[in-house]
Amino acid sequence: MFTHKIDEDLALKLIELRDAESVFELTNNSRDYLREWLPWLDITTKLEDTKGFINICLKGYFENKSMNTVILFKGEIVGIAGFNEINWSNKTAYIGYWLGEEFQGNGIMTKVASTLTDYAFNELNLNKVEIRVAEENEKSRVIPERLSFVKEGSIRQAEWLYDHYVNHIVYGMLVEEWNGKNE
Repeated sequence: MFTHKIDEDLALKLIELRDAESVFELTNNSRDYLREWLPWLDITTKLEDTKGFINICLKGYFENKSMNTVILFKGEIVGIAGFNEINWSNKTAYIGYWLGEEFQGNGIMTKVASTLTDYAFNELNLNKVEIRVAEENEKSRVIPERLSFVKEGSIRQAEWLYDHYVNHIVYGMLVEEWNGKNE
């Protein structure tokens, strides 16, 4: 199974069914906070819902179509991050992420997104990484901006969020840009 140590306190580990209780508890503890920007909170109301999500993640991983990990901070699951989709024909990975409310503001997600981007380019040999973020989600937008992703444009009414549509900003990073800035 995939495990990647980022630093002394931070690691990514492929999500597994045995993580279901911790992930569901983290979801519950941050439910109101996460609901502002994530559309799946109302359909994740019991442990079985989280197990279903994990099974979908594992199927995607074994079919080589996605890779979702738990974020471990000091050994505790604090969020989810990974490639929601890997498009092999276009050599593009799409990063998605969320972090429990109490773990915000520690630089965790910037390190995680950087690690995933580096992995996409230098281990999976992809050409592009995209991060799509709700236009008004400032906390999430700062992640690709800190990592020098290029703001490529916006998609109007890209996502239905409970009772309204939200626009998405598309950020992209190409392998030559990433490896050029990290040399």
